[in-house]
Amino acid sequence: MNKVPLTVVGANKLRAELEQLKSVVRPRIIADIATAREHGDLKENAEYHAAREQQSFTEGRIKDIDGKLSNAEIIDVTQVDANGRIIFGTTVEIENLETDEVVTYQIVGQDEANIKEHRISIGSPIARALIGKEKEDVVTVKAPGGDIDYEILSIKYI
Repeated sequence: MNKVPLTVVGANKLRAELEQLKSVVRPRIIADIATAREHGDLKENAEYHAAREQQSFTEGRIKDIDGKLSNAEIIDVTQVDANGRIIFGTTVEIENLETDEVVTYQIVGQDEANIKEHRISIGSPIARALIGKEKEDVVTVKAPGGDIDYEILSIKYI
């Protein structure tokens, strides 16, 4: 199976979520199911069915996180010598040459991507255009609305 790249921060978030699900959420759901069973007829017991549905979702999420962590290649960008080039995990400040808009993105794995937090997936058009480039390079991003030219202003390995 192919290894999936994951930043150290992303791996730690997944581990924390997994611990929360296993040590807090799962026991609470088990208690909710036990309480709902005490109410009698399970066929018409909405609390029981809701708790079972929540249990199913939680167990699925636990399995999903376990799978992601077992197939992850955790990359600590602070420990990699990239010779000033953009790599997975790099934080990049770029300027749109047409609008002069400056944005900062961190290139992360698909599961970590969140545009509101300026974390873009390694598979996104912007990230694909940036990988391997250096400060002051100009890159052209093939976007759905047309080509966009960006200049790389800074590269940080944080």
